Amino acid sequence: MTMAGFSRASLVLVLLCLVSSSEGREILVGGKTDAWEIPNPSQSDSLNQWSENSRFRIGDTLVWKYNSSQDSLLQVSKRDYVTCNTSSPIEEYKDGNTRVNLDHSGPYYFISGAQGHCQKGQKLIVVVLSSNHSRHFGMAPAPSPVEFDGPAVAPTSGSAGFGGGLAVVFGVLAGWVLM
Repeated sequence: MTMAGFSRASLVLVLLCLVSSSEGREILVGGKTDAWEIPNPSQSDSLNQWSENSRFRIGDTLVWKYNSSQDSLLQVSKRDYVTCNTSSPIEEYKDGNTRVNLDHSGPYYFISGAQGHCQKGQKLIVVVLSSNHSRHFGMAPAPSPVEFDGPAVAPTSGSAGFGGGLAVVFGVLAGWVLM
């Protein structure tokens, strides 16, 4: 194999890896099977701390494991999340092995459907990054869920230009490979 042939083959492999890495992942909520339960009073916000330290992208699937005879999962509005209102969920899940596809960017709000559980801290906010954010290699830390009370803020760094420049580089490299 010539040096030029090796370089083109390597480049194609790198491009394929970059494309395949954008596929959605299955993410176990809380990182363990028994995470969807009433938290210890000393760790009442542990699921939201886990969420803040995680990166969620469009196409990812969240997986909850819980005892379906004792609990359920409700996807709710922000207002219902704050007030622990279980009467008008966006979605209700009762199967004990719930999978929720994250199909848009922004915050998702989840509470327990079992009476009194939400008031004791069994709730979760998940913030999904926009597709623009997921293309960048040097992502900023995940924002705190409370930061989504106001309107979106324009980026202050040159990261927006980086994405456009990266697309141009990939286009040029793809054209070179196809020559």
